Amino acid sequence: MVSITVPPEYGYVVFGAGILPYFTSFYLGGKVMKMRKSCDVPYPNCYGVPGFHKKADEFNRVQRGHQNYLENVHDYQLMTLIGGLKHPIACAVGTVLFCIGSNLYMTGYADLTLDVKTARYKKGGAIKWIGLLISLYSTCSLGYSLIKG
Repeated sequence: MVSITVPPEYGYVVFGAGILPYFTSFYLGGKVMKMRKSCDVPYPNCYGVPGFHKKADEFNRVQRGHQNYLENVHDYQLMTLIGGLKHPIACAVGTVLFCIGSNLYMTGYADLTLDVKTARYKKGGAIKWIGLLISLYSTCSLGYSLIKG
C-alpha cells in the first residue's frame, strides 16, 4: 500500500492554488470592467461586436486576455494541488509565475501597438506557461512515484 504524507510546506500550495488565483482573477476582471465602461460594451455582450461597438477590438483584446486565464486556471489549480504534495515549494513558485504571467499575458494582448498574433507574449506572458509546466511536471512526478510504490 502507498501512502501520501502532506509536507509542512504544503500550506504554501494551498495559499497559492486557493487564494492567489482568486485575487488574480479579480484583478484581471477589474481591467475588463474598466474597459467595458470606457469602450461602451454593455452587458450582456461578452465581446464587442466590430461595426457595432466603436472600440470592439480594444475591448476584445482585454476580454480575451482574461478569458485565457479563466480557460487555464482550473486545470492549473488541480495540478498544483496534486503535484504540490510531492514538490510544494516548486508548485508555490509556479503559482506566482502563473499568476504574474497571466497579468503580463493580458497586458501584452491589450497593447494595441503590438501585432495581435504575438502581443500576448511580448510583455512577458510566456512565464505563465513555465508555472503551468512546473505543476504538470510535479503532478506527473507524484503519479509516477505512486505507481512505483
